[in-house]
Amino acid sequence: MKREIIKTLDGSTTIHLEEWNESYHSKHGAIQEAKHVFIKNGLSLFERNPVSILEIGFGTGLNAFITFLESEEKQQNINYVGVEAYPIDASEVLAMNYVQELEAESFSEVFKKMHESEWNHEVEINSRFSLTKRKQFFDEIDDLGIFDLIYFDAFGYRVQPELWSTTIFQKMYNSLKPNGVLVTYAARGVVKRSMIEVGFTVEKLTGPPGKREMFRAFKKV
Repeated sequence: MKREIIKTLDGSTTIHLEEWNESYHSKHGAIQEAKHVFIKNGLSLFERNPVSILEIGFGTGLNAFITFLESEEKQQNINYVGVEAYPIDASEVLAMNYVQELEAESFSEVFKKMHESEWNHEVEINSRFSLTKRKQFFDEIDDLGIFDLIYFDAFGYRVQPELWSTTIFQKMYNSLKPNGVLVTYAARGVVKRSMIEVGFTVEKLTGPPGKREMFRAFKKV
């Protein structure tokens, strides 16, 4: 499948898959989307508490890097697990301009380390932030009650509906601790029904730029 590096409307880069007409991030702004969906409506719920995060779709590493920057600013301990079945290649990593766009040049080596670290091994990025990248299909996830927060950032329902099924959301529900939270950019009715079916309590929130709505789901106990 042909892949192209494109700039989104906020100046940050993403990868576009031409055959699917699908991108790794919103064309309206990759960084804006990540901050709105996953930080503002996800990580911020945990304030300065230690938090364990599961990311569904590690992709370009944008969500992980922004979360790292938040951990530095807030002095927050974070254990981050990113699942990705098809890692991007080195040339694509080098084409991402997140360090510059986030004005995080002092942490350029961190972004590099995130991508160069070995798969399926926990790596200490610094004393507050640990990263485990798991090369794994989403339907192989079998964690039980170990995460506080899930960043659900899979490709959209239009191109991969199987990733938004009750089977996958049951795995997400199982992997969360009691009162855990899942956030996603999605806002389709079929997605909400799948979440509710497995036990989530779902709320609809204002979406990131270019998207009217998004979902946040809670494992209420």
